[in-house]
Amino acid sequence: MTDTLWDEFHRVVNMTSHELEDWLRTRSAGEDGESLPDQAGTPTGQEVLRVLRKRRTDLTTEDVKVMRKVVERVHEQRRDDLEPTAGEAHWRHRLMSIGHDPLKPA
Repeated sequence: MTDTLWDEFHRVVNMTSHELEDWLRTRSAGEDGESLPDQAGTPTGQEVLRVLRKRRTDLTTEDVKVMRKVVERVHEQRRDDLEPTAGEAHWRHRLMSIGHDPLKPA
């Protein structure tokens, strides 16, 4: 893994692990009952949360794949400068489920 990927992942994932965890729990609470806290949210959201809680030296090959996927997804849906941008709620919520809040400075 390159330092560039690590840095870019932490630039596009602009929510803290605590913010993301709270968001995933909030999103899951309304969907057919409440899931267990450590299973709340999307699988990708849970993977991002696990990566955020790790040190760079503890990353696995799977973690690196998740990081690449998230960086690519955010860049596909945002401008490169990642300036705070208002958009439709479902678009923002989808990005927040992978740790990127478009209204928050990167």
